[in-house]
Amino acid sequence: MSHLKDTEINGQKFGNIVEAIIFAADRPLTAADVAKIITGTELSPPIDEEDVSSVIGEINSELEDEGRAFTIQFQGGGYTFATQPKYHSWLEHFQHQNAKRKISPSAIEALAIIAYRQPITKPEVDHIRGVDSGYIVRQLLEKQLIEVAGRYDGPGRALLYRTTPIFLQHFGINGIDELPKPREIEEILKDDDMAEHRQFMLELKSDLQPPAVDSDSDNGDHEDTHEEQPSRDQDASGQDEPDDRNSGSSEDRQNGEEDR
Repeated sequence: MSHLKDTEINGQKFGNIVEAIIFAADRPLTAADVAKIITGTELSPPIDEEDVSSVIGEINSELEDEGRAFTIQFQGGGYTFATQPKYHSWLEHFQHQNAKRKISPSAIEALAIIAYRQPITKPEVDHIRGVDSGYIVRQLLEKQLIEVAGRYDGPGRALLYRTTPIFLQHFGINGIDELPKPREIEEILKDDDMAEHRQFMLELKSDLQPPAVDSDSDNGDHEDTHEEQPSRDQDASGQDEPDDRNSGSSEDRQNGEEDR
């Protein structure tokens, strides 16, 4: 039986070329990305994304037949190599320790708020956390877990932030709609392994609920926290965060040093 993955392209098997490209990529690649890379090679025949998808299916079937510990999975908006779910328990301790080294509890807190409320301004994050988040926001930007999404269409023109495809890849999801809903958080936290995070997540669930409308707030005496939905102004010029370059709580700074 002939397999598309065994078709030769410039002396190399199509399947091996696809494996090499996905393995070497620093981000998930779509089938169209892979096809474009191969077709751009000198003397290469035209390759389309359906060809690539078919080859990936053949590769995964072969890996499964051989009992390999990994497959090519679609996550974060593209294809990437990942271990089989049945081996996750063996990697749990390593992955937990690695994640702790990469991102602090304060950063996780700010990242969760941004993920659920995006696009969101730093003052709104500060309001929910109850502490200045400038230092943590810059850490998340450096790790490419969040990005500037434009500016708030209102007084101050504050920068808006949203999560990135790297965020999706990091947490193994394909879209924000796959994040657990606030009503599902309590169920997730029933696991004993989540005990230390339970109180924080329950407080976060409360913060994520729509704010109550105060009929007496029309006098303008209350602080404006941008409760209205920000616009998605795509002109993100000037990405320096105003007035908080040297700000941030001492706790956030200490956690940030651990991230490094």
